[in-house]
Amino acid sequence: MRLLLDTHAMYWYIEGAPQLSPTAQVLIQDATNEVLISPASYWEIAIKISIGKWQLNQPYERFVDIALNQYGFQALPILPTHTAMLIRLPFHHRDPFDRLLVSQAMVEGIPIVGNDRAFDAYGISRLW
Repeated sequence: MRLLLDTHAMYWYIEGAPQLSPTAQVLIQDATNEVLISPASYWEIAIKISIGKWQLNQPYERFVDIALNQYGFQALPILPTHTAMLIRLPFHHRDPFDRLLVSQAMVEGIPIVGNDRAFDAYGISRLW
């Protein structure tokens, strides 16, 4: 199954944080799943670090390297079809990063692994 990680799920998994649900942990570790991450998540994490909202246990570059090379997460490129969906997307959620993740999940027809219940209003599958 193809899965798109919410930014928090990616962050918590790589940082080994206890906030990650057991279900999310199993889904991410299941070798039969294709775990995808959006460049929007890299961007969001970099911004949150720069404003002091989040901290990493290692340098940012190492964090991204772990995601892509150690854990084998695949980057899901942001395509024009993903951004076009934003035009029609209702404003159940105001966070621009989350709105892009929802758009990517909708266009790709894949679930999001994340704890944000606001995603549910969009009719996408959310696994947590």
